[in-house]
Amino acid sequence: MILETEKLKNCFECGICTASCSVAEMLGSEFSPRKLLEDVYSNPEDAVNSEAIWVCAWCYRCYNRCPQGLKVPEILLSLRKKAVERGRTESFDKALQKIVKNIPLPLVATFVCYHPERAGLKNDEVIKRIEQLRQEHTSTVKREKTGKIAKFKAAVIGSGPAGLSAAYELGRRNIGVTIFESMPDAGGMLKKAIPQYRLPRKIVSKEIEFLETLGVEIKTEAEIGKDLTFEDLKKKGYKAFFISTGAHKSQKLKIQGTDQKGVINALDLLWEANLEKKTEIGNKAIVIGGGNVAIDAARTAHCLGAKEVTILYRRSKDEMPANLREVAEAENEGVKIEYLVSPKKILGENGKVSAIECIRMRLDEPDESGRRKAVPIDGSEFTLETDNVILAIGETPDLSFLPEDVDLNEDGTLWVNAITMETSLPGFFGGGDAARGPASVIEAIRDGKYAAESIETYLKSLRED
Repeated sequence: MILETEKLKNCFECGICTASCSVAEMLGSEFSPRKLLEDVYSNPEDAVNSEAIWVCAWCYRCYNRCPQGLKVPEILLSLRKKAVERGRTESFDKALQKIVKNIPLPLVATFVCYHPERAGLKNDEVIKRIEQLRQEHTSTVKREKTGKIAKFKAAVIGSGPAGLSAAYELGRRNIGVTIFESMPDAGGMLKKAIPQYRLPRKIVSKEIEFLETLGVEIKTEAEIGKDLTFEDLKKKGYKAFFISTGAHKSQKLKIQGTDQKGVINALDLLWEANLEKKTEIGNKAIVIGGGNVAIDAARTAHCLGAKEVTILYRRSKDEMPANLREVAEAENEGVKIEYLVSPKKILGENGKVSAIECIRMRLDEPDESGRRKAVPIDGSEFTLETDNVILAIGETPDLSFLPEDVDLNEDGTLWVNAITMETSLPGFFGGGDAARGPASVIEAIRDGKYAAESIETYLKSLRED
């Protein structure tokens, strides 16, 4: 086997990759990217047969923080492909056993994060195996004969990946839990914003059905702050609350022309596409933004019939926050990306988008986000013709329904203790995009799992009191 040793020779074994990894947090000593890289370099044959190569979640947090910029997911993908070529898929089955045992929402995580299909495995067979393993594992979970923990219940506000994961773990712990979802259908961003080619809606529905078998109650079209208040919930016996409402508010682009027909918010486009509603997309579409939502919106516009789709991103490729693999797949599908370009004005005729005026940028010193600041280049303006402008410049949470005693961060996200996931108000916990801002599915799953552990501890302390 020929290893890409050039990718490994600069590894300092500093451990930042493992410290950055949400999967490593959930699997504990059973998975360490740093240790795996060491094995890849020193004993590649053992590494190929290791189940550890299958549990990387492709979030690229390790790459983003690695001093040497090692693309760990790409290294592991080469090992996965080699294992499949050799017919050594028993290591994958061992990995699935760990995933089902330790990772909430194993079906969702496998589709969105683990991607066995990239190594040549068939998703249908993977689904069947996960469901079989989950039933086997669930049957071994011991239930307390006395029923629910004390007389107290937990309420999960929001049914995205963080909320579903928290409910999953609470249900397995035999804690009474109810999910309150403001939309007509549970699933949050999993159903609203992730395209079906990445995550079929039926997969999310399977996860929700399994939650219900654990005794989790789900109430849709129940908006906290409007249909119910926290005081109402407390009167019904809810003593702990997990806030996982996501980041559904699209940020505004402060340039002229955004009110014209043909200007679309990316989340609205993705939502309508997932609902299979008719969406008018012209031959040319321009997406503004550089995150995962921008990539999903561009690929969706292409699927909806746009013949030419271009993403405008104001920084360079190195600063682009979108998942590197998703970027590569979008480009392979024909999506163009213009780096170091920023919009100045959306042009139109008779109230309909016809073009967009842009300006080229250069990178200066880092800004408050740590990325190099994008500065306009005088005299570099140019115009691109387009039928649609899709805005994907960021999403923020709407937490106006929370009690005043719950502290927020400066960017409007929910402040939580990084270890316990508890907010500044006792009994209130939070996670996912509501606390992090837009992040990966595996990070949201991790938040839900950790919050459930803290909620269990909190409810037990109330019982003891």
